[in-house]
Amino acid sequence: MSLPQVVSREDWLVARKELLAREKAATRARDELNAARRGLPMVEIEKEYVFEGPYGQVSLLDLFEGRRQLIVQHFMFGPDWDSGCPGCTAGSDEISAGLLAHLGARDTTLAAIARAPWEKVSAYRAERGWQFPFYSSYGSDFNYDFHVTLDDSVLPVEYNYRTAAEHRAAGTAGYVDGDQPLERPGHSCFLRLGDDVFHTYSTYGRGDESLGGSYYFLDLTALGRQEDWEEPKGRAESVRAAIPDFAE
Repeated sequence: MSLPQVVSREDWLVARKELLAREKAATRARDELNAARRGLPMVEIEKEYVFEGPYGQVSLLDLFEGRRQLIVQHFMFGPDWDSGCPGCTAGSDEISAGLLAHLGARDTTLAAIARAPWEKVSAYRAERGWQFPFYSSYGSDFNYDFHVTLDDSVLPVEYNYRTAAEHRAAGTAGYVDGDQPLERPGHSCFLRLGDDVFHTYSTYGRGDESLGGSYYFLDLTALGRQEDWEEPKGRAESVRAAIPDFAE
């Protein structure tokens, strides 16, 4: 990799201002994209998924831990693997107590889910010293339904909203080619209204690599950063009325 060119302060300032204009344009574009993401319609989760964690079997609703929103990290860890994916592991190493606290302050829970059995998940979590919630979806349809476990014998292969044929035509066959079942990474977001759970967003592939601090995670969710959000009071009807385009 070559180093930057050495120039005078005046020439550097010209180049920096040109870059600043592009940075501001990117920021405005990102704000517009985040607003469009918050405006996505959502789908009610009607299937009963069962996960296993430190306190036994739990439902998708339980994973919210009483909060309004849930962000799931689809962690690559197959049932026959000895350890988790190195890339997913590196990202998980950066999940700090501060990040979890900041998300919690916005009524949002972050949890990882892998298809490996709970015994393997629990042992790996302890080995890494992780404190964030981590569950096993072993024996569940969850990974297949959210297209992070790819297996034609269960569902037609789809990843990042493309079929296997579309990936091959686009030159991204690496996502879908290989010995099945294939484990793939991603993040999915859910919103809770009372006891009803809705899927609002999922991101995969290159889009899944851009996550950083708490704001980056919150920008994926239906309620966003909630900087002008007034805490709803009362039952689920109050929550529904407070969310744009959901009021009856």
